[in-house]
Amino acid sequence: MDLRKVKTLIDLVQQSDITELEITEGEERVRISRAGGVVMHPQTVAAPAILPSVLAAPAELGAPEAAAEPQGFILKSPMVGTFYRSSSPGGKAFVDVGQVVKTGETVCIIEAMKLLNEIEAGVDGVIKEILVENGQPVEYGQPLMVIG
Repeated sequence: MDLRKVKTLIDLVQQSDITELEITEGEERVRISRAGGVVMHPQTVAAPAILPSVLAAPAELGAPEAAAEPQGFILKSPMVGTFYRSSSPGGKAFVDVGQVVKTGETVCIIEAMKLLNEIEAGVDGVIKEILVENGQPVEYGQPLMVIG
């Protein structure tokens, strides 16, 4: 199933009163749920929960302060998949912390459904931080890198 179609389905669920949507195309199936978490089935693309609940402890209870937001442009994952810093195992990383990048330059790859998708820098700048480990699964909208 085309990942653009999955994103469109996620947007559809967000903009409507639908709480759950399941689509099957051949052997592939995607299930998007507002209230639940990610659901994985064999031959299934799982979409992230649309509106996760986040509970914050009141400050007066002495809860530890949240980590400071990174300063700069936060490059987010456009899809669910596996994050890779290089084009092949043991290969040279596309970018490292401190490296200057230009808009449109490939900074990583996300493998989704056996397809390698090149992710490009959204702005000119310097890689300040890489927030994901090589080979780690990522979700739609998950921060990948900070470009300052």
